Amino acid sequence: MAKKMKSRSAAQVVVKKRSGAKVAVRSSARKVVKAKAPPQPAKSAVKKPARPKQRIAISHHREEDFKADGLRAYAKYRDLGIAAASHGLAQAHVIRLQGPCDPAEVSKLHFHHVDFQMVYVLKGWVKTYMEGQGETLMTEGSAWTQPPKIKHMILDYSDDVELLEVILPAEFRTVELTA
Repeated sequence: MAKKMKSRSAAQVVVKKRSGAKVAVRSSARKVVKAKAPPQPAKSAVKKPARPKQRIAISHHREEDFKADGLRAYAKYRDLGIAAASHGLAQAHVIRLQGPCDPAEVSKLHFHHVDFQMVYVLKGWVKTYMEGQGETLMTEGSAWTQPPKIKHMILDYSDDVELLEVILPAEFRTVELTA
């Protein structure tokens, strides 16, 4: 005669002794484990000052927001409000390089003292040179990062090129190199 087995939920496990007698029913559900508190830094440890709270930055496209007040005379910049909202943590802007390209003006080897720099081509194309990478043609939808202090320059660009650039920190120094 077969014994009728009681069904049990997947969350319960029956623990049996070798004799087969039931001892306890316990849940196999995960139990909350109290985490140990992280060690407290020594009182002599230097604390990094708290960064001010960031705020929301919203920027809508307006033609009048493109200004010729940025790093390059042959470009117009539309600030996206990130530097102010992040208290200088980052900067983001849309750049329109003014055509036609004049290689004598734009093709100057330089580098930036930055922690991070990323460029995304919104429209048109740009031909760049980056140390260790060589010449690269970037077209609409292309993106690249430029590691800190990498030597680079623009070689050529289309008359309609627009770039999105994100840089950390917002304030940085650019060093022009001579040939």
